[in-house]
Amino acid sequence: MSDDEREERELDLTSPEVVTKYKSAADIVNKALQLVVSECKPKAKIVDISEKGDAFMREQTGNMYKNAKKKIERGVAFPTCISVNNTVCHFSPLASDEAVLEDGDMVKIDMGCHIDGFIAIVAHTHVIQEGPVTGRKADVIAAASTAAEVALRLVRPGKKNKDVTEAIQKVAAAYDCKIVEGVLGHQLKQFVIDGNKVILSVSSPEMRVDDAEFEENEVYAVDIVTSTGEGKPKLLDEKQTTIYKRAVDKNYHLKMKSSRFIFSEISQKFPIMPFTARSLEEKRARLGLVECVNHELLQPYPVLHEKPGDYVAHIKFTVLLMPNGSDRITSHPLQELQPTKTIDDPEIKAWLALGTKTKKKGGGKKKKGKKGDKTEDAESEPMDAAPNGATAED
Repeated sequence: MSDDEREERELDLTSPEVVTKYKSAADIVNKALQLVVSECKPKAKIVDISEKGDAFMREQTGNMYKNAKKKIERGVAFPTCISVNNTVCHFSPLASDEAVLEDGDMVKIDMGCHIDGFIAIVAHTHVIQEGPVTGRKADVIAAASTAAEVALRLVRPGKKNKDVTEAIQKVAAAYDCKIVEGVLGHQLKQFVIDGNKVILSVSSPEMRVDDAEFEENEVYAVDIVTSTGEGKPKLLDEKQTTIYKRAVDKNYHLKMKSSRFIFSEISQKFPIMPFTARSLEEKRARLGLVECVNHELLQPYPVLHEKPGDYVAHIKFTVLLMPNGSDRITSHPLQELQPTKTIDDPEIKAWLALGTKTKKKGGGKKKKGKKGDKTEDAESEPMDAAPNGATAED
């Protein structure tokens, strides 16, 4: 086998080293998420929490593969976002921003890191309060979490992306919630956070994706956002956008000096992964970024909003489609939930009863079997047995 062939073959999960890198990145991002959740307290500044999440990921990934013969890229793959209440996603403010968290806020945390380009990404929803989450807040989190559990069982070899799209909408409807439009789950590849195979959250005339079938040894970021509102978020203020990704296939000769300066900095520091404008020289960044975005050198991640008073929940996880089943490598335990709805639909119950690889070593069976069923019941039952809500994602 030539070196090129070997290199190509080792880029997927057939290589134990690749699996190790995914799981190491996942271990770091799960701990980073735990840290961020612990920092979400009343009067805490959102920018400070975001920065702590990013610093933790940089530090921990930096400690990995220090003595490797070949330099291994590692670090933040998606900057820490803290989106509150009806804000849907991508809120990662600049250093000058004074926004703080308040008691009762519903906080969506979204973040990712990578080792050698193998990306682990996670999103989680946490309400700043003591005791169980109740009412519509509980409904919208339960909708996202149950939809994530169903998606985990349907993102498997032989199933299609549209199977997941239809199923998660059905789950959200059972909680009288909507899946938010415009959210995409993506296949992950080395140094690619938005691979070509896509899981669409809601199909609509404006948004269609190619049908795709999941295959063994693929990796996916499964992204679920639910809302008590209409699920049609809007961009209110372009100035809130701070997260961008370099569009590697685009070229343009920038006119402004500040744009050239910023684009050069971005190309050196963040050639492939999304980054936050907070990491750039802030005074020069705002002007320069505008020209870069206008000429499509950068892809913006806009901050979107539902209507005031709506609650939005977000759960995202990374899953490895291993030969012995699906392995969800990123998650965080939920708070105790007491939703107003329960799952009675037999189809949803049947999805939740499907076996999947367990997180314990030794694992459950891929198809139905006593051991697999038992483990999965333990994982999915808390979705509609509220007292144990905290174990839903353990």
